[in-house]
Amino acid sequence: MSRPHTFVVDPGLRNLLSEVGVQISGVLRRAGLPADTFAQPTAWLTTTQYFGFWRSIGHEIDDPTVPICLGSSICTQEFNVPIFAALCSRDLNTGLRRLGRYKKLMCPMALRVVENEATTTLEIEWLDKAEAPPPILVAVDLVFFVQLARLATGAPIRPLAVTTPVPPEPEEAYTEFFGRRVEPGPRHLLTFSAEDGARPFVTADEAMWQFFEPELRQRLSELDRTAPFAERVRAALLELLPSGDATLQAVAQRLAVSSRTLQRRLQAEGSSFRRVLDATREELARYYLTHSHVSGAEIAFLLGYEDPNSFYRAFQGWTGETPEQARTTELPVA
Repeated sequence: MSRPHTFVVDPGLRNLLSEVGVQISGVLRRAGLPADTFAQPTAWLTTTQYFGFWRSIGHEIDDPTVPICLGSSICTQEFNVPIFAALCSRDLNTGLRRLGRYKKLMCPMALRVVENEATTTLEIEWLDKAEAPPPILVAVDLVFFVQLARLATGAPIRPLAVTTPVPPEPEEAYTEFFGRRVEPGPRHLLTFSAEDGARPFVTADEAMWQFFEPELRQRLSELDRTAPFAERVRAALLELLPSGDATLQAVAQRLAVSSRTLQRRLQAEGSSFRRVLDATREELARYYLTHSHVSGAEIAFLLGYEDPNSFYRAFQGWTGETPEQARTTELPVA
């Protein structure tokens, strides 16, 4: 049995919390964490502990606008390798994709970035579906991504839309920060214009990215080794599908195992390569259909199908409806 995923709490967060009047001792006590948590070189927390930590911060603060201060400060006040690597990117789209790959080193979160000719949409997904994230953590992260975009581009970027199941209060303060009202919705989404997505970063530094990338890949590999093997296969498929090379052999090569070993390990988890591939394709197809205006033929290409008709037949087999029907019933108004 693999150990639970653990995530690093940046030691610099203690200083940020102190600056906004939050007593870290009270937070740790309320969360049931050791008093010397931040005395360690690296504080590793499980998802439950991580959420409990942030939930305790929410209980300790008197000012509900504190998440704006925290989210804005995380970008600049403490050195963090994944964030710094994102700041080295050439533009917002590239920076978000890099964070999407490495954010789970920092917290139990995954990021999905969808680009089209009109928009760039960032969706925050939580790795543990059984436990809802604390509202304060969601607010901090929404602020963080917008502030990162503004800091790195040097432009007063305003997202086209901000949605989350529980919009933060007070509404006026967050409306002022984002430049628009945070709307209630089933997902945690930030939508930027395509122009802002392609806006160059003034912090771009490809040489520094080349320096940090090997370390990030190593840390990600160490984390992935604790994940269920089906999740590792899924992660490899997400990278390989757009290239049209999402074969068992290609995934096995990406994960540095033989094809036979890959099949055996999936079988041990009660799964198979075909099952993971179909589930990943279905998940991505639903996302493209409900969050973009990408055509069915383009979706087929992004999912690695050579023939759009093969995608249409597969989608009907998964869902019992055509892609057009799924889009008609679920696509939000642009």
